[in-house]
Amino acid sequence: MKKETVENILYSPLYLYFWLHALLPLQILYVFSDILFYPLYYIVRYRRKIVFENIRNSYPEKEIKEIRRMEKAFYHHFCDYIVETIKLLHISDDEMRKRARFFDTDKFDKATSEGKSCLVYLGHYGNWEWVPSVTLWMKNSSSVVSAQIYRPLNNKWFDRFFLKLRSRFGSYCIPKQDTLREIIRFKRSGKPSITGFMADQTPSPANIHYWTIFLGQDTPVLTGVEKIARKVNFQVFYFDVEKVKRGYYKITIREVELEPDKTEDFQITEKYVRMMENTINRAPEYWLWTHKRWKHKALHHIHKTH
Repeated sequence: MKKETVENILYSPLYLYFWLHALLPLQILYVFSDILFYPLYYIVRYRRKIVFENIRNSYPEKEIKEIRRMEKAFYHHFCDYIVETIKLLHISDDEMRKRARFFDTDKFDKATSEGKSCLVYLGHYGNWEWVPSVTLWMKNSSSVVSAQIYRPLNNKWFDRFFLKLRSRFGSYCIPKQDTLREIIRFKRSGKPSITGFMADQTPSPANIHYWTIFLGQDTPVLTGVEKIARKVNFQVFYFDVEKVKRGYYKITIREVELEPDKTEDFQITEKYVRMMENTINRAPEYWLWTHKRWKHKALHHIHKTH
């Protein structure tokens, strides 16, 4: 029996549970989130050591008591992220617009109405699975290709599940390895496109070309977005996310670079890093601290700025 068939059989009950779960209003789902926090934090202790060390190293000036408070606040938010993401199976467009409000989308409308395409930086902050709902706020979304780059999961069933959620608002999902090919195809088609990149991940050792200081630490940064932007000269923006209150987010579209082909090496990347850092510092508990963000050490800097 094929592995895919086995996974479908094993995970079908889980999908049914998610489907039924998502029928519930978010007010009730947040009760589930509150319950989930205790076993995740106290019993399973999911990546608690990593989270604690990441926060402590990023904010060494804070006392242990404050770091523990931030740690717990992060796990509460992480549980909210889980139920909010499952809710995508049934959430209406009207409710989505109330809960994820986008500002300055006229920047996209102006660019695409002029036939220009855009690349967008975003990070694992707030609820990034809700960000593709930006299409609900664009005036000309029907004439624009909306896409997002994703890293395929090893588990094919969960990979298909997340692809279903991420395409909920009409986004075209592009596997990471096909990024440049698809971006060039967009450019050749002549149809404006907006493509989102999760850019706060750790690059593999072979893809480390730039180091900077991020949250007070030597940090390797992905430079692929900048390389593509300069190659195709697509305008570059950043989604600045704020969690207003539980279940409500404000996303402001900020300019990073409108003429990438005129920039110096790593100039765009550095602008993004500073914007991402400002977002996190505003309310650190809403960033995904479970990543092993600083697993690579700066033994030799190819390029580094302070």
